[in-house]
Order: sequence, then C-alpha cells, then structure tokens
Amino acid sequence: MPELEEGSSNYTRDETIVHLMDEYGDMVKKLAFTYVKDISLAEDIAQDVFISCYHHLHQFEKQSSYKTWIYRITVNRSLDVLKSSYFKKWLPFKVERYKVGSDLTPELKLIQKDEKKLVTASLLVIPPKYRGILYMFYYDGLKIKEISVITKLKEATVKTRLSRGKQLLKQELERRGLEL
Repeated sequence: MPELEEGSSNYTRDETIVHLMDEYGDMVKKLAFTYVKDISLAEDIAQDVFISCYHHLHQFEKQSSYKTWIYRITVNRSLDVLKSSYFKKWLPFKVERYKVGSDLTPELKLIQKDEKKLVTASLLVIPPKYRGILYMFYYDGLKIKEISVITKLKEATVKTRLSRGKQLLKQELERRGLEL
C-alpha cells in the first residue's frame, strides 16, 4: 500500500486501519508495555487501541497526525488498565526480551543483553508518569511537543517529568550496579 497521507480519503477504512496497524503496531505495543509491564496485556491493549481506531476513524479530526492520535489512545487505554481493579490485584513482573546484534562476540552479546534487561527492568520500576514520557522520548524519538500533545500536558511539565524520570532511572541503574 502506498504511503498513507494524513487526511487522505483515497483509502477505505479497512485499508487505513491495516496501514496504521502495520505502521504503528509495534510502537503501540511497546508503549503499552511501559505502562502495564506485561507483554500479553500490552498486546491486548494494542488490539483494543486499533479496534477503537477502527470504530472512531470517522471522528479523527486531522488536527494532529495519526501517530499522535494513536499514541493518545494507547496512553489512555494503558492508564485505564492500570486503574482497573483487575490490574491492581494482579501485578505483572515480566521483563521484555531484546534481540542482540549479530556482529558482536558472544561475550559482548551477553553483556549487551544483560544491560538491556537491566535498563528495561529499571525503567519498569519508575512511576508510570515518568516511564511513559521516557519511553516516548528515548525509544520512540518523539519530540517534547509531540509528547505534550499525546499526554495533554504542558511542554514544561513534560520537560520536568523527563528530567525527573532520567534522574530516577539513573538512580535505579546505579542501585542495580550499572555504571553510567
């Protein structure tokens, strides 16, 4: 399918959703994971997000990009899950596994894998209001302005949470013995 243009009406709703799922599916799942800390629950949230997108595509006002709109839905759905009584009773502790580059020696691969697990585990203990912003900024490469739109927070608040989140992550990594 050719590149989907914002607001283009050349595609059917089904084609648009398929494109959005292909384009943003992994990012949605990873963002949800940063909130709920469980990959299967994050996959469920991602599915809910795209079902919601499908049902509300006609309401997309084109005042932002599809990416921003989908991220906003993901954050809201993730927060809804965190607030649910089901989630409060069940605390997931799984850590996502990462792929390691193939051009490294086995020793370096093991060190890199351990460091990524340590960073992921450290990120998951940080409060969600910092965790989500750190994830969007560093993993997804979103700008502060985009994060502000997605989270509906002022840019100054996003900057503050980013700064505090980095400090908390640094403290947690140091506590776990990772030299920075």
